[in-house]
Amino acid sequence: MLVEKNVPLQPYNTFHIVAKAQTLVRIASVADVQTLLADPDLGPAPKFVLGGGSNIVITGDVKPVVLKVEVMGRALVRETSKAFIVEAGAGENWHDFVTWTLDQGYPGLENMALIPGTVGASPVQNVGAYGVELQDRFESLDAVDLQTGQLFTLNAAQCAFGYRDSVFKHGASMAAARVAGAQVAGHQTLGLKDRALIVRVRFALPKAWKAVLGYADIEKKMAEHDCTEPTARQIYDWVCAVRRAKLPDPAVIGNAGSFFKNPTVTAEQCVDIIARDPKVVHYKMDDGSVKLAAGWLIDSCGWKGKSVGQAGVYEKQALVLVNRGAGTDGNGATGGEVMTLAKAIQTSVYERFGILLEPEPVVV
Repeated sequence: MLVEKNVPLQPYNTFHIVAKAQTLVRIASVADVQTLLADPDLGPAPKFVLGGGSNIVITGDVKPVVLKVEVMGRALVRETSKAFIVEAGAGENWHDFVTWTLDQGYPGLENMALIPGTVGASPVQNVGAYGVELQDRFESLDAVDLQTGQLFTLNAAQCAFGYRDSVFKHGASMAAARVAGAQVAGHQTLGLKDRALIVRVRFALPKAWKAVLGYADIEKKMAEHDCTEPTARQIYDWVCAVRRAKLPDPAVIGNAGSFFKNPTVTAEQCVDIIARDPKVVHYKMDDGSVKLAAGWLIDSCGWKGKSVGQAGVYEKQALVLVNRGAGTDGNGATGGEVMTLAKAIQTSVYERFGILLEPEPVVV
């Protein structure tokens, strides 16, 4: 366990917002977490778990103890008749892990290539792209209770996955529920926000692999390459190409990827919106609801390319907010500017469409 003081957080958040952690602890193992919790000063202190920093907006210096997750490792842990069960440490880079699975001959994650962040953060957000969500490939995870230090395992049902949502984004829902031993009282799942640190995640990658298609960008690539039955590697390459063309590289322009969730409305609500705006981009869901493209809603309100201070809306994709300043000298966007811009966008979309966009990043 390595403890550091007054650590600049700019390298550890993809928005490159200038801020400091009063105390940062590097976590490379379960034992590190348990040592931390046994410390008389650090143990009782409030804590903030930090993965790749790709889904946060920092609005000032962070007072809680920052737990920088650096648990590494990738392996095939077992096979079933239907799937390869692969495991990765929570500190592994997500895209690198996706690449590794394909290199090893385990397809299934290719649609989620180039999503920024770490493996440990992926279940928290239930990341997804181009028709595949993490919950579709999830097997189980190991985490440490930040109150007791006990290691526990959760399956998909206990993670309570939803659209860009999970049990790790909500507080305790039942006072009687217990985390220890992955026991959950009653039929409700315990909220684990600020309570658990994920250390390992396992995925069930199907042996009977089938390409997940249907998105316009992928269909366009299929047409360009005159390919009706792409391989997993081809889909991976296409997804990478599409994302690189549409989204800014965080190493060059600070950003947190898609800033708002795509809102879901009823079929009736969608008909009403289409009547007012026939060009609205929408996707019918299996349950009868309709998902609207948040980027299109924002763009239609005229926000693409606009700025508040050094925080701006990306010129190529209105769903992405960016840091227009270099940030290295403290002149980049502040977390306050990012959130002011986000709230102005929410107001515009609500006034025009009656839809309140929900931000994806965690505000610290």
